Amino acid sequence: MAENGRSPGRDGSSCRLLPRTRSLPARGRPGTLGLRVFALGIRRRGVQCAARHDTMHTFTSAIFHCVFATKNREPLLAPELCARLYPYLGGIAREHAMKILAIGGVADHLHILLSLPATLSVAKAMQLLKGNSSKWMHETFPQLGRFAWQEGYGAFSIGRGGVAETRAYIKNQAEHHRERGYREEVAAFLRRHGLAFDDSMLG
Repeated sequence: MAENGRSPGRDGSSCRLLPRTRSLPARGRPGTLGLRVFALGIRRRGVQCAARHDTMHTFTSAIFHCVFATKNREPLLAPELCARLYPYLGGIAREHAMKILAIGGVADHLHILLSLPATLSVAKAMQLLKGNSSKWMHETFPQLGRFAWQEGYGAFSIGRGGVAETRAYIKNQAEHHRERGYREEVAAFLRRHGLAFDDSMLG
């Protein structure tokens, strides 16, 4: 039942019922009925509705610099292979509402700058990217039957202010690895992010 002249709309909005009005003859046109027009009203019985704005959308910014290696860090990621692997990883990401903002690496490991939706955990994202790409590698390059990704990964949160720097870092992987290897690189990330580890954890 309406209270104080108000009635709930079908979409949950608050509606005020306007009074009925009598039809009046239009001037100069005998026999024609005119209707008094109410602002935002509906003919015969007007209804004014105020939309409700009490629902908040979900907004997230979850960007991660992800690093993972080939099993036993075998140098299997040749440039011609990566030219096909990178777009395939991008397709996996798009299919699951992820965005790859940058991707690169050297022969034994990859770096991906990854933006995740609110509905997807880092662990699930890594499972999707590594699992699907490994299957594709076996099907596409049967000569690499021994190929596999190393278990585990590194995933380090990045603020919007760090995106450009991280992109540049990923783009220049070949240059970085002239000075240090994969283990030293990952160890540096772990120290920077305050994560405890020992060398046995780095594979």
